[in-house]
Amino acid sequence: MTEKYKIASENLARAIDISIDVIQKFPPEEWVEHYVTKDKNQITHFIDLKRECKENALKPEPRFANMQSLKYAIEDVFTYFQEGHGKFVEEFWKEIKTQNLPYKRENKMAKILKRKKINSIHEYDFVIDVIVPYQQEELVNKEEVALLNDLISEFENRKKK
Repeated sequence: MTEKYKIASENLARAIDISIDVIQKFPPEEWVEHYVTKDKNQITHFIDLKRECKENALKPEPRFANMQSLKYAIEDVFTYFQEGHGKFVEEFWKEIKTQNLPYKRENKMAKILKRKKINSIHEYDFVIDVIVPYQQEELVNKEEVALLNDLISEFENRKKK
């Protein structure tokens, strides 16, 4: 495990702790009543997943103790906070900034639309995951949805070659 990995995994662990803390203090209303299984509600499920991610980042199997693997974990932890909204998300970003962690909230969709290209599998997965909710919440208009569908096709065609 490199020093760079160690520092990055410790920063991720702190961000995970923040996510757990804020969900306990400011749970999304729609999660409070929603049950994932008979014995675990959405909040408990979220916390369990984040704790597992933290453990895997801090004590990875040797073959996963690299920055590429950690980038997937970071993407997994931050996806909800990049795409979501509400008090829970706002408090998370406020605490990330207060603790001076090296993460920034970004508008991935605006970047993709501006450049008119999906550059990576992470961006592709992001667009696939959010295109419908963004359209429903009117965060993207019909023209942008059409462009995004074209960009998805272009990316898929590049991957096939």
